[in-house]
Amino acid sequence: MVSYQKNIRNPLNTFHAFHAGPEAQLQVEDLEKKKKKEEKAREKELKKLKAAQKAEVAKLQAQVSSASKVGKKKNVKREAEEENPEDFIDPETPFGEKKHLARQMAKQYSPSAVEKSLNALFLWNVQMAPKTPFSFGKRVEGLGRKGGMKIFHPVVFPPPNVTGALHIGHALTAAIQDTIIRWRRMSGYNTLWVPGMDHAGIATQVVVEKKIARERHLSRHDLGREQFVSEVWKWKNEYGGTILKQLRRLGASLDWSREVDYLDIKDRTLLKLPGYEKPVEFGVLTSFAYPLEGEQGEIVVATTRVETMLGDTAIAVHPEDPRYSHCHGKFAIHPFNGRKLPIVCDAILVDPNFGSGAVKITPAHDPNDFEVGRRHELEIINIFTDDGKINSDGGSEFAGMPRFKAREAVTAALRTKGLYRGAKTNEMRLGVCSRSNDVVEPMIKPQWYVSCNSLAEQALQAVFDLDNRKMEIIPKQYAAEWNRDFRLKGSAEAWISETILRFKCLRWLENIRDWCISRQLWWGHRVPAWYVTLMDDELQQLGAHKDRWMVARNEEEAQIEANQKFPGKKFQLSQDPDVLDTWFSSGLFPLSVLGWPENTEDLKAFYPTSVLETGHDILFFWVARMVMLGIKLGGDVPFSKVYLHPMIRDAHGRKMSKSLGNVIDPLEVINGITLEGLHKRLEQGNLDPTELTVAKEGQMKDFPNGIVECGTDALRFALVSYTAQSDKINLDIQRVVGYRQWCNKLWNAGRFAISKLGDDFIPPTKIVPNNMPFSCQWILSVLNKAILKTVSSLESYEFSDAASAVYFWWQFQLCDVFIEAIKPYFTSKDPNFVSARSSAQDTLWVCLDNGLRLLHPFMPFVTEELWQRLPSPKDNTRKESIMICDYPSTVECWSNERVENDMDTVESAVKSLRSLRESLPANERHERRAAFALCRSVAVAEVIESRVLEISTLASVSSLKVLREDDAAPAECKVDVVNEFLSVYLKLQGTSFNAKAERERLKKKTEEIQKQQESLKKIMSASGYQEKVPPHIQQENVAKLTKLMQEQLSVEEAAEQLGNESK
Repeated sequence: MVSYQKNIRNPLNTFHAFHAGPEAQLQVEDLEKKKKKEEKAREKELKKLKAAQKAEVAKLQAQVSSASKVGKKKNVKREAEEENPEDFIDPETPFGEKKHLARQMAKQYSPSAVEKSLNALFLWNVQMAPKTPFSFGKRVEGLGRKGGMKIFHPVVFPPPNVTGALHIGHALTAAIQDTIIRWRRMSGYNTLWVPGMDHAGIATQVVVEKKIARERHLSRHDLGREQFVSEVWKWKNEYGGTILKQLRRLGASLDWSREVDYLDIKDRTLLKLPGYEKPVEFGVLTSFAYPLEGEQGEIVVATTRVETMLGDTAIAVHPEDPRYSHCHGKFAIHPFNGRKLPIVCDAILVDPNFGSGAVKITPAHDPNDFEVGRRHELEIINIFTDDGKINSDGGSEFAGMPRFKAREAVTAALRTKGLYRGAKTNEMRLGVCSRSNDVVEPMIKPQWYVSCNSLAEQALQAVFDLDNRKMEIIPKQYAAEWNRDFRLKGSAEAWISETILRFKCLRWLENIRDWCISRQLWWGHRVPAWYVTLMDDELQQLGAHKDRWMVARNEEEAQIEANQKFPGKKFQLSQDPDVLDTWFSSGLFPLSVLGWPENTEDLKAFYPTSVLETGHDILFFWVARMVMLGIKLGGDVPFSKVYLHPMIRDAHGRKMSKSLGNVIDPLEVINGITLEGLHKRLEQGNLDPTELTVAKEGQMKDFPNGIVECGTDALRFALVSYTAQSDKINLDIQRVVGYRQWCNKLWNAGRFAISKLGDDFIPPTKIVPNNMPFSCQWILSVLNKAILKTVSSLESYEFSDAASAVYFWWQFQLCDVFIEAIKPYFTSKDPNFVSARSSAQDTLWVCLDNGLRLLHPFMPFVTEELWQRLPSPKDNTRKESIMICDYPSTVECWSNERVENDMDTVESAVKSLRSLRESLPANERHERRAAFALCRSVAVAEVIESRVLEISTLASVSSLKVLREDDAAPAECKVDVVNEFLSVYLKLQGTSFNAKAERERLKKKTEEIQKQQESLKKIMSASGYQEKVPPHIQQENVAKLTKLMQEQLSVEEAAEQLGNESK
């Protein structure tokens, strides 16, 4: 979730959702332990850094030695022995300080070297935040939303569970959210991004219960609630920080100061269950008879859970089943307690063609039976205790038995009474808890609910009310999942465009039921409700009277409310032992993190927030609940935009699964890992031998050499670039590897710039392109376009387009063209290049400064390092970090369409000349040759003549002569037609010239052009073309056809000239 503003401070909180009671507070001794632990971690980190430095020095010494030998062989004039390897190693950075840089840039990019001081970098950023005008949610008195300021406030993720570690999906979330927050921060907004995680009620409680049972042979009931919750907090503080450490490793610039599965049973199956020495059999359908009242026969029923018959309160038959028409309105007798069971007619539940056509009804222990019980007003009898034993309502004969031992005992008792009618194999679906590995038992429990009808209606209106839309869902196709069947206000056209979405997906909010928010756990946020037990009550158990509950913020308020309701009465208050559903706590996060329920300054300033970014798979688990609770409790939607990112799959489009071996840990991509390391991770899991074999085979196929070290920047950039792939991302690690190699290109561009700028370079305060060389004017103009495209794409949440715009400028314009084009200014001793060299230096600095700031939200580490090494202006104070610099904005005087058009012509000529050179034998491609440009228009000739230096440099030719249309074509040359106005020739003197092969190549090109002409003519001659195709498209097609015809003439002319030469 994201919110942005200029100049307001962010709150201190982590994701344990809304404010917990005293049991959830850290004790002083816990904080001291945590502090000591952090100090030890710092010492350990410093030792690692020293060891890494020593290893790097040794490595560089070896490289220098090797480079020296190679240099001597190549007669390169350099004195490697004078280089000090330690000059290339980053000095040790004390924990919490700004990263210390080596005196010299390393000769190759190393992700681990660039990113190794990340903890120091982020802590330093936090420490310096109050000194900066726009940083980590700084509060400035008197400024707020009402003053016209803007807020940008994201809340971390769908919060990952405190018990786990981040997976590749979390890495995608972190990459997108951090890109947003860095961009907004650099754009002058005051930003707030709070680290946190889900308290994971069930998962955390199970982990700690198992730990206590394993180490101390105690249950949570042995410890008692208060002591058990204390144990959970200890565990969380010791082991629950993994996620926050991983977020740091992913470069997340948060405000660090705030810190049921199912088994399909096909046959009789024995399962080992906790608490039972022998395996328990499932997949068995047991039949038994209920005697009818008055000895009028019997009625046979069947069940896979025969022990639940102890809680049966009815038998259901189909009203049109003739076999039981005589039983309508009669009763069966329970064989163990004599209870009368009415025989009810229910066409909804009963299938007369299945089994005996009679169904036993246990409303307390089966969801379908519960609905039958409601329809026929049946008695509901719970026969289980919370720990899975038969209670007193199950009968004294079976009370105290574990449920599956009671299954055996009930079956034996039915045999004894002559009511057992056999058993057979039955296919079934068995619910098994993924946390405890025990079988899930349906039970009726008193619960707290939220009535959702009105809340859902408001949430729907927030998205679909065209007159007052408060929230936008991006991409738009996911709005369908928020949709409902109601006619929206507004114009008919608008209504039609909205209702197109109506029938696509779930209408979850339309068909919403009341939301059960209580959970029978101890770890979590305890339900704020107290039960009043009057001293003269006959029924003293908790919840015996429904009107005795006092819902309040704390016990003091509950006491006041109870006194008002029961004046003069003596009573005792008892808080409900249940905790709130994790999703309820999570749903309050946009409010609670800002200090709610108190009306804090942060709440006034930051609520509602700006953007929520999350996966589309939890649109309703989390997003809808935040919206409903935000509207109800905060008075407005919690965010104005919801961006839903795609789900990540493997390179083959398969869902990631441990059993397939295709689960990717982001840290394994960042740090690299061997195939053996991948196998070891699998072996440490809980896969059975067959699954383990399949998983290892999958890893061997996908990662035969393991995963190379890619670094955080490359992983982040790859993930953001992938977001254009609809609702799924097919993640290929080789693409990440490609971006890691690209980081090396950025590094080399930085090294080139710093080497050419020199130690005495003073950055310019202003650039005037009109007085600069052509290539400098061009790179500034296309930089303007890259900035415009990147910013507009970020604003429209098209992150892939934004990443592509930055990549294209860096890769294909700055590195491939500009840097190559200006090299003559630095290598030539021509006095005419003095002014051009100075302009090239200024432009190079401006490009790197802007380009690094443009790229920084996507790749924070390498851009920070390179930016820190750029010379800083002498006449003003430089920002301490690139992350708090201004994000680039366009400069009007940089734009120059004429220069860009001329460079298009230059690049086209260069591309053709390079293509001609690549067609030569491999041993002749690197020789510089003479080139010619035959121009068929005055305008093109003028461009080529004025750009001879750039073309010769970029195409690596020894010379370039410009020919006019009347000039004779050069002999013994390879030729390529660039366009209808330009052909280029590459001299082949000294090379075996094959005129026949050249004519064949030109013939194929003519055929290609003819095919394009025929295709275009077919379109233009189609029926209705003149009437249906817009005029401007028709004009464009005419121009394309004319161009193709002219190109064909040029190619044919070149072929004719070759024919004359061969004669």
